[in-house]
Amino acid sequence: MAAPSHVLPFLSPTATGTASSVRASPARLRCAAAAGQAGFFTRLGRLIKEKAKSDVEKLFSGFSKTRENLSVVDELLTYWNLADTDRVLDDLEEALLVSDFGPKISFRIVDTLRGEIRDGKLKSGAEIKAALKRCILQLLTSKGGNSELNLGFRKPSVIMIVGVNGGGKTTSLGKLAHRFKNEGVKVLMAAGDTFRAAARDQLEVWAERTGSEIVIDNDKKAQPPAVLSQAVKRGKREGFDVVLCDTSGRLHTNYGLMEELVSCKKAIAKALPGTPNEILLVLDGTTGLNMLQQAREFNDVVGVTGFILTKLDGTARGGCVVSVVDELGIPVKFIGVGEGMEDLQPFDAEAFVEAIFP
Repeated sequence: MAAPSHVLPFLSPTATGTASSVRASPARLRCAAAAGQAGFFTRLGRLIKEKAKSDVEKLFSGFSKTRENLSVVDELLTYWNLADTDRVLDDLEEALLVSDFGPKISFRIVDTLRGEIRDGKLKSGAEIKAALKRCILQLLTSKGGNSELNLGFRKPSVIMIVGVNGGGKTTSLGKLAHRFKNEGVKVLMAAGDTFRAAARDQLEVWAERTGSEIVIDNDKKAQPPAVLSQAVKRGKREGFDVVLCDTSGRLHTNYGLMEELVSCKKAIAKALPGTPNEILLVLDGTTGLNMLQQAREFNDVVGVTGFILTKLDGTARGGCVVSVVDELGIPVKFIGVGEGMEDLQPFDAEAFVEAIFP
């Protein structure tokens, strides 16, 4: 289905004709086009990230269950005094563990707080809470790096979405397409899950809802790498800005299917060298710390560049966001905090910390 062409003002790499531009050499024009595309993708990644800051209410409501779990922190710190330090910190560590921050991170945070209290740097419950938030924010920013999308420097930018069955992979791709389309981006979807007809049908529905175009396996015999290669080539030929590549859901323990992801990645790179620009792993937030082994396996096989954590509105285990970043040093790019089209939120570390510790 053809999508209407909505183009941002800064999308076009060359300016309207002037005498000097007419005389410009083909090489100079190519350089200008490349620079224009690079600027477009840099601004687009930043724009999507910046919009997260205007959606604080959505993020705040999405983490209500985790926040409720951690409300004991305020109770502990309200009447804190120096004599109760060990008991309060033990209870604080327990609260972090219950919210799936993980034993290593929970111990590290509490040990840091204990040291600062002992050195006289923290003298009130409010100061301890501020230090707690600072510790978590520092973990996310130092280990996770840049959470903006890396869209590369030329069209099309290619994003490959991977994950296990049932994690919300295809839905996340559709919501991501919706965000791009809202910024006037020309999006092409690739139905790389050729094993399940339902997945292809679901993606076609998302293409229609978002006004995107889609490449599917028409003869129902093509292998996923071939479909993704075809989509990337079409994206380049027809001037699409972004190609979103869906893949079959697979268990991280199924080594045959995991190796197929490597073939998909190679097919994309062969069709357009330097891509995929992002390989985003979708993880189900309700699984908490159990997601860590999945993340390790996918990263070892295909080289994950960012995480999409889904269903965080349905769990009190929001600390897993910090755990997965600390464990693997890979940034969270998006989080799912609801069922709506707008509920796939660009991840912002500061907003996340404020949402769980208001």
